[in-house]
Amino acid sequence: MSDVRVRFAPSPTGRLHVGGARTALFNWLFARHEGGSFILRIEDTDLERSSAQLEQGLLDDIRWLGLEWDEGPGKDGGHGPCRQSERTEIYRDYADKLVKAGRAYPCFCTEEELERKREASKTEGRPPRYDGMCRKFGREELEKKREAGLPESVRFLVPESDEVRIVEDMARGRVEFPPDMVGDFVIMRSNGMPTYNFAVAVDDGDMGITHVIRGAEHLSNTVRQLLVYEALGMPAPRFAHIPLILGSDRAKLSKRHGAPNIEDYRKRGYPPEALVNYLAFLGWSTRGDSEILSVGDLVSEFDLSRVSDSPSIFDEEKLNWISANHVRGGGSERYFEQALPFFPERMRQRYGRGELARIFDIASENLPCFERLAAEAVSFMPGPPGYDDDALEAMSGSDGLLAVLKERFSVLSDWSEGPVRTEIKETGKETGVKGKGLYMPLRIAVTGMAHGPDLSSILVIRGREDVTGSIAAAIENISKRGG
Repeated sequence: MSDVRVRFAPSPTGRLHVGGARTALFNWLFARHEGGSFILRIEDTDLERSSAQLEQGLLDDIRWLGLEWDEGPGKDGGHGPCRQSERTEIYRDYADKLVKAGRAYPCFCTEEELERKREASKTEGRPPRYDGMCRKFGREELEKKREAGLPESVRFLVPESDEVRIVEDMARGRVEFPPDMVGDFVIMRSNGMPTYNFAVAVDDGDMGITHVIRGAEHLSNTVRQLLVYEALGMPAPRFAHIPLILGSDRAKLSKRHGAPNIEDYRKRGYPPEALVNYLAFLGWSTRGDSEILSVGDLVSEFDLSRVSDSPSIFDEEKLNWISANHVRGGGSERYFEQALPFFPERMRQRYGRGELARIFDIASENLPCFERLAAEAVSFMPGPPGYDDDALEAMSGSDGLLAVLKERFSVLSDWSEGPVRTEIKETGKETGVKGKGLYMPLRIAVTGMAHGPDLSSILVIRGREDVTGSIAAAIENISKRGG
């Protein structure tokens, strides 16, 4: 194992969304490519919205994607606890050290006062920075405010500087931050909980994180976190800010763009490796031409220098194309067990495993997710189908042909594809019907549809009794219609 240590730190306030999954994947791929460690940290300081149930959902989604962690829930790597809610004493200790070192100070400003100052800054055209009012308080003033019971937070003292801060981002290249970008910022709230930027910096430093790979929306947080690393004497990790994921309308990806949560894709029956394959290409490119890569291929090729700095467009059509390639390549040998629950109950009751596996191989020729299996395999649904007006019109005048087919099929002893094809051809010779006029009525009689998979495969799998019964139903319907 190398000394590379990366982390994924979700908040258990909802299910794992596509953007979070892509961030987790990039961290995991980088760790595996470098032979390093992938740490899972739970950022649950939002106590009102966080829950154990949502945390378990996140863990289930991450595991389903195959992104097993080396340290985190259930795996103590000596840098725990892994949940921020269990690390509050650690944050308080570090905050106290900063106050004693003169790098932070108590702040008694109320939210109302701060809001008035923000509004005044906007009115005057100044950036909304804290004015440092509480910096100047001496011991006596601090005691008076505490005795008055005023809410007390802790602010980081940002040193005056006219230097531009530069970060060599591994994904975006050189990024410059102006010296006046941030004012004194809160690190501990009056309720005793840490703010995001303080907790993240403390955790990353305390856990020895060497690389921070995260979404571009966090780029503006970098300056505050760098200041905390410096003040605490912790080495700063290297950063890689990966591009945002947008919907087809170039707006931030949301539920209205499809199924942005991993749980949704699980329920719809997408293979996890197909989703991983697609997510990897949202903001990253391989050196080769192939877009269908195994997880092992992705690990082998992953390189942060090939991450784009432009937003990626989430395209479910492209996901479906990639997923269909995986399903087609794996067939029933790879995906049958995952697909089995998606077969309609009537088919699972009628057919054995061997027949269902054969149906899956036929239906999976262009199957992106197993949710669509019922529609793709509808030709194999046992029992006479329903016939709409178009179907009855297409079979009009074919009752004689169908009667001959029914008679021949009824006495056929070898119900396999070769003999079945022969009987159909012999019927054509006997009746003088060929081509579309021969095969179309038979297909519609058995399946209710004019198009579908190979007809002889359908007939053999459906079985002689089912096929002859459906033909009989078709003849009866044609007769009732008067055609």
